[in-house]
Amino acid sequence: MPTQWIRWPANVLARFDGEPVAFGGDYNPEQWDESVWPEDVRLMREAGVNLVTVGVFAWSTLQPAPDRWNFGWLDRVLDLLHAGGIAVDLATATASPPPWLTTRFPEVLPVDHAGHTMSQGGRQAWSPSSPVYREHSLALVERLAERYGEHPALALWHVSNELGGHNSRCYDDATAVAFRDWLARRYHDSLDELNVAWTTAAWSQTYSAWEEILPPRLTFTDSNPTQVLDFDRFSSDQLREQLRAETAVLRRVTPEVPVTTNLVLFDAGKNMAYSSWTGDLDLIASDHYLSPEPDAHVELSFSADRARGLSAGAPWLLMETATGATSWRPVNPAKRPGQLRRDVFAHLARGADGICFFQWRAAGAGAERFHSAMLPHAGPDSRKFREVAALGTELASCARVRGSRVVADCALLFSEEAWWAAEREGHPHNGLSYAECALRWYRSLWDAGITADVVPASADLSGYRLILVPMLYLVSDPDAAAVARAAAAGATVVVTYFSGIVDPLDRVRLGGYPGAFRELLGIRVEEFAPLTGAESVKIDGVTGPSLVSTWHEEIDLVDAVAEARYVSGDFAGGPAVTRATRGAGDAWYVGVELDTDARAYLVAAIATRLGLAERPVAGLDVVTRRSAGDDYLFVINHGDTGATVAGSGTDLLDGSIHKGLIEVPAGGVRVVRSPR
Repeated sequence: MPTQWIRWPANVLARFDGEPVAFGGDYNPEQWDESVWPEDVRLMREAGVNLVTVGVFAWSTLQPAPDRWNFGWLDRVLDLLHAGGIAVDLATATASPPPWLTTRFPEVLPVDHAGHTMSQGGRQAWSPSSPVYREHSLALVERLAERYGEHPALALWHVSNELGGHNSRCYDDATAVAFRDWLARRYHDSLDELNVAWTTAAWSQTYSAWEEILPPRLTFTDSNPTQVLDFDRFSSDQLREQLRAETAVLRRVTPEVPVTTNLVLFDAGKNMAYSSWTGDLDLIASDHYLSPEPDAHVELSFSADRARGLSAGAPWLLMETATGATSWRPVNPAKRPGQLRRDVFAHLARGADGICFFQWRAAGAGAERFHSAMLPHAGPDSRKFREVAALGTELASCARVRGSRVVADCALLFSEEAWWAAEREGHPHNGLSYAECALRWYRSLWDAGITADVVPASADLSGYRLILVPMLYLVSDPDAAAVARAAAAGATVVVTYFSGIVDPLDRVRLGGYPGAFRELLGIRVEEFAPLTGAESVKIDGVTGPSLVSTWHEEIDLVDAVAEARYVSGDFAGGPAVTRATRGAGDAWYVGVELDTDARAYLVAAIATRLGLAERPVAGLDVVTRRSAGDDYLFVINHGDTGATVAGSGTDLLDGSIHKGLIEVPAGGVRVVRSPR
């Protein structure tokens, strides 16, 4: 698990009178004339910036030709930043290879599953399995580490960029070789073992030589699901190996400098098993870009809670977010006045000890020229820059929050492998979304005012009063047993439909559904019964009267009781939601796809049983961070009217004192400190 934090230079600590909340963003000086650099540093100081990431896409500038290096510009940039009291998160610049490399060695370029070679001209145009890329990228890392390892501005190493965000699945010949090597290690050099694991007797796929095995390239029909699942694992491991290779160089040359990389926990986050990467990082850093939906702040909270879950509760760094609009969606709306502030403090509330943006200065050209920035095209005389500078001041006032932990009574299990497998083809309902299911349940928790840690399925579950298990289609025996132990120890466990169905090889657990959770839940389901788009049935009970669509099941009770029953349809009178007592706890099963209101009824009923407080006002986010001596109550009002919550203490943002009640204006934020 992550064990370190940013190594702050002494002059930064002096400038902020101690360790600050990290605040800054990506800085790309190589895209600008050198005459602009002093103004950048002056404005960074004015905005309260204390950390910038440098060099993410600078490989072709650092090494413009195979035998030519150009470090002078980076020397001057780092010296200038250090003189300004600004720390540097120095990237290894390996994210995008220079054109000379892919021209001289075209085998570096990635290949998609249909056999198309991706061209140079975008970014991250490299195959994770390319030995040529690995050799040249590590040579670059070695040069950077040796040259800048002792530079006084260096606070953190930033490996590559968004590993897994774009080139996560490659199907080139080098990948085929690497995949076979990976499989040979996984299956102990035994083709017999692999054939059994993959059930290759189905569709006449039995292998008699390792050379016959290929990546799951384009086929006329569905691919072998276990082969695809193993390729997903292999692909994650390949990029993790690149991370490990670069990290090994950095730790050998600069053992005192912490190392991280920015994990992609939004759309493209499906691609990597990031929960297996955490041991390779000194601190967890993530990227998050707000979706344009009206309640996007809930998804933001989910991603922040997932970053904290990957960090095992320790503080984490938001490496990239946007001050305003992005540039890659069909329509890229600007953030409304006050939204940036709320977004930033939502991340801080949920455990981030640093807030950074892409990017510092809005680009004048290139693919991301219309992506928002801390310093917009309009310059410093702009609302956006004034908002950014105000944030710098407010975050500086929150320095004492650093290192505190979020108080969470609930764990929501989230598994990348279950995500991959649950959304594969050939299922009873091929329109199910694992991520959306998790987010829907998370939204119900958020609406009820229940703070949740979004944690890997293998996480330590002790201490949680409520554990949500949404659509955990694939689960290992040890992880399923841990959920059962948590219930026996006193936790309330809620498991949804299509959970526990297959083992880690995507093989169906026989004997009835929900497989691995059947005994815990005290039920048995013989057959799936998904609903077509036009179908719905009525249920009533702890969910309130409601219609369900998408999914329902005929549930046989073993030693559970029905908490909601079908009122109509083929299973009328039968259980739809069940509960079984297990030791000191309870195990609930939700065998239907509940709508928003029904989920709210159920979560409210469970919260009442557990004595968990419900959110007093719709749209109000209330989260507590706790240190040894203080509680920090974050209250973020996403609504259009003022609100009041119970609490006492001093607001770190404006110094106001609250006795018994905390008033939060519409769209406002409070960070109230109270001694414990």
